[in-house]
Amino acid sequence: MTDQPSDADRQDQDPAPHPYLLDGRRVTIGDLLKAGLLTDGTPLVFRRKKKKEIHRAEVTTADGGGIRLPASDKVFRSPSRAAKVAVGYGSFDGWFAWQLPDGPLLDDLRQELLARVAEEASSAVKPVQEDAVPSPTATQRHELLQRARQAADEQRPQSLSVRELLGWWGASSRGLIRDQIETDLGNHGLITSPNFEQVGLDAVVELKTATPEVDGGGQEAAADDSTPGAPNYAARAREPGPTVGTIASAMGGVTTIAKGEDLDAAVTTMLLNDFSQLPVMSGKRHVVGAVTWKSIAQARHRDPGCTLADALVEAREVRYDHDLIDVLLVLASSDFVLVRGPHNDVVGIVTVSDVALAYGSLASPFLLVGELDQRLRTLISDQFGFSQVAEACGRNGRQPASYDALTFGDYVSVLRNEQCWQQLRWPLDQKMFVKRLDEIRKVRNDLMHFNPDPIPPLAVDQIRAVIDILRNYCD
Repeated sequence: MTDQPSDADRQDQDPAPHPYLLDGRRVTIGDLLKAGLLTDGTPLVFRRKKKKEIHRAEVTTADGGGIRLPASDKVFRSPSRAAKVAVGYGSFDGWFAWQLPDGPLLDDLRQELLARVAEEASSAVKPVQEDAVPSPTATQRHELLQRARQAADEQRPQSLSVRELLGWWGASSRGLIRDQIETDLGNHGLITSPNFEQVGLDAVVELKTATPEVDGGGQEAAADDSTPGAPNYAARAREPGPTVGTIASAMGGVTTIAKGEDLDAAVTTMLLNDFSQLPVMSGKRHVVGAVTWKSIAQARHRDPGCTLADALVEAREVRYDHDLIDVLLVLASSDFVLVRGPHNDVVGIVTVSDVALAYGSLASPFLLVGELDQRLRTLISDQFGFSQVAEACGRNGRQPASYDALTFGDYVSVLRNEQCWQQLRWPLDQKMFVKRLDEIRKVRNDLMHFNPDPIPPLAVDQIRAVIDILRNYCD
């Protein structure tokens, strides 16, 4: 179970510069209507030049604002859905498909609205706490995205690492922030190639514009039919698990040898680089196979004068965006896989050791969070009656049915309650202790959201410190 954002989280979000919040959800037709950029009955056209087709629709204020097709009573809040229904098939980015008869795309109006909102947000910046991590303001982030959009429109997409991209939102890892990133990118008509969620932190991505006709699996194809005004944070149909590309070595390049080389060259390359396997290629894209220490030993045992071809074994290949869990059985049997990137070239290699190193580091935080959870639940069940616990949780709209149903957020609510804290008689500062628990709650939620990025060592130390406090005061 993932805890809902606390009151403190909501207070930490940027203030709404308009009566409707744009930071954290997709811009809607309703937003453009409220801003006066569209009016009820505004005609729209979707010109498909290659097909020599013109589809027509109009803007409506019904149901909070949307698009109505001719001879239809249905209102589409999603421009993309309206475009698909108008054509009868395919997948489209409606913001780039629909336009006013005199030329401007819906996306042009969206960018105008975002510029207004960013300008107003710059005059409504709240004071930053002394211990807060510096984060770009809404205005600064809009300017970065606006420049990236301009570069993409000019066919010179901006390249940057995923780590740098996260920095635009003041984040050091993915997790709960990724929904907001996707939303802000989508509002600016941008996607990342490859998808920033499917590669490692140091992998380089390009910021590109979406196109009117897109592959149904693209980032921009995500439904924007959500209720107007609703946050986008919970809009995912499923929580994505880690992909092959999130392993650092998957996109880190690969050393290969040409099939015409001799076996001694392969052995030398493997010794110099401490490799256990070496892909054998014919050209830049065609994989012939691979040699391993095992295959070399077996080939030389059969024939001391063997060649590179005699030591070849099959090299299994996977795409960078393949779910990692589906590749584990392949790794168990073959010890390694070659990784194909977004352009179908071989961009890296993943071994069993790589996976063990990457995800073995998550074991300690999982175990520590589990121990902390158990200790906090034991503390609360031993010290407070359930009616007292339920009352403390109820102030945040929660109604747990039993002690076992308590979430980490409930622990924070109980210990934030003044009466409960006084009952503990701990000689500790309540605000400092509860603040640290709430920070750990966010780390815990990142773990539960299958965040592929490593947990910062400082966070692990903080969890250990709280466990030590509970051991000293409760055992």
